[in-house]
Amino acid sequence: MTEIVDELHWRGLIALSTDEQELRSAMAAGPVTYYVGFDPTAPSLHHGHLVQLLTARRLQQAGHRPLALVGGSTGLIGDPNPDRERTLNDPDVVAGWVDKIKRQVEPFFDFSGSNAARVVNNLDWTAPMSAIEFLRDIGQHFRVNKMLAKEAVAARLNSDIGIGYSEFSYQILQALDYLELHRRYGCTLQTGGSDQWGNLTAGVDLIRRIEGASVHALATPLLSKADGTKYGKTAGGAIWLDPEMMSPYGFYQFWLNLDDADVSSHLRIMSSLSRDEIEDLEKQTAERPAARAGQRALAEELTSLVHGTEETQRVVAASQALFGRGALEELDERTLSAALAEAGAPRVEAGDELPTYVDLLLQAGLAETRSAARRAVSDGGAYVNNERLDPATLPEARPSRSDLLHGRWLVLRRGKRTVGGVELA
Repeated sequence: MTEIVDELHWRGLIALSTDEQELRSAMAAGPVTYYVGFDPTAPSLHHGHLVQLLTARRLQQAGHRPLALVGGSTGLIGDPNPDRERTLNDPDVVAGWVDKIKRQVEPFFDFSGSNAARVVNNLDWTAPMSAIEFLRDIGQHFRVNKMLAKEAVAARLNSDIGIGYSEFSYQILQALDYLELHRRYGCTLQTGGSDQWGNLTAGVDLIRRIEGASVHALATPLLSKADGTKYGKTAGGAIWLDPEMMSPYGFYQFWLNLDDADVSSHLRIMSSLSRDEIEDLEKQTAERPAARAGQRALAEELTSLVHGTEETQRVVAASQALFGRGALEELDERTLSAALAEAGAPRVEAGDELPTYVDLLLQAGLAETRSAARRAVSDGGAYVNNERLDPATLPEARPSRSDLLHGRWLVLRRGKRTVGGVELA
C-alpha cells in the first residue's frame, strides 16, 4: 500500500507532508482511514477541487479508506480569503449546497467493499456543541500568535478591512473536524491543498495535544500553469462541475484548449492513465502538437467522470461537427446551443427575410468588415452549416428559415478553424 506515495510523488501531487516515513510505515501496516473536506461556499465545486477528489480517489484505489467531508458548519463561516471578507450565506442556502456538493462528490468514490467510502457532514458534531464547550474544550489548545501567522490571516490583518473573529476561528473548526473523525472512525490522515497547510497541521497538533496520538497531513500543490501562474476566472466564470453553471461542452473545451506546456503536468495530476500511457501522450504532444492528443485524452476522461460517458459522447460529436467532421443536424438542441454559446454566437433579431450571408459573417465576428466577409465568400472559404458557400451567391444571397438548425441556429465557419454562429430570432 505504500507504492501510492511513490506514485503521488511521480504525479507531482505532494507539495507538503508531515513525517513521510511515518506515513509510509502506517500505510504498510494496513489500510489508513483518511479524509478530505469540501466547504459549500457556492452551489458547486470547481475544477480546482478535482485535484483533491482525484487524489482521494487514488488513495482509495490503493486500498485505503476515504471519508469525504462536506462542511455544513465550516461552510457557514468560510476559510479566510486573503483580500476580502467572506459573505455569510443563509443556513438554508448552505444546507441546499451541502446536498448538491454531496452529489458531486459521490461519483468519485466506491461505497462498497472493505474500504468503502463514507460521506460525512461536520454540522453533525458542531451543531450540538455549546459556545462554552467549544472555547473551553477546543479553543484552549490554540495559541493566538500561531494562528496569526497563517498567510491569509496575516494578509487580512495588514489590510484596511481586517478580519472578524468568525473567519479567524475557522482553523479551529477544521482542526475539530480532524479530531472528531479521528475519534469516530480512526482517521489518521488528512489531505488538502497547499493553501490549507496551516489548517491541516492545526488538526494534527490538536489530536496530539488532546489524544496523545500521532497523525498525518498531506498537501497537494495548487493547480497552476507551466509559467507558475494560477488559474483565474474565465470570461464566463469558474470552471464549475455543475452542468447548470457550466455546460459539459464548455467543460470539455476548457481541457481541450490547455496550452501544450501544461499538458504533461495536468495529465499526471488529473488523469488515471498509467505512466506509460501518459509518457506516450507527452511524446505525441511534443512531436505533433496540432493533434492535441494529450488534451483530448484528458478532456474525455474528466468530462466522462464529471458528466458521464453519454454526455461526453454528445460533446465530442458537437466539437467534431462544428469543424465539419460530423453531422450538425444530429446534435440535440441543448448541446448545439452550449457549443455555439462557447463560440460566442450572438442573437440576431430577424424578420421574415433573414440577413445576408455577408451580414451574418460580420455579426458572428468571423469578419471585421463587409469587404472581408465578401472576400471570404468569393475565395471559397466561408461555410454555413458545414456547406461551403458558392462564391456565385454574392452579394445578396441569404439563408431561409428551413436552413436553421432546431429552428434557430446557423453554424458559420471561415476556413478550417474559425467557427462561429448566430441565433436567429
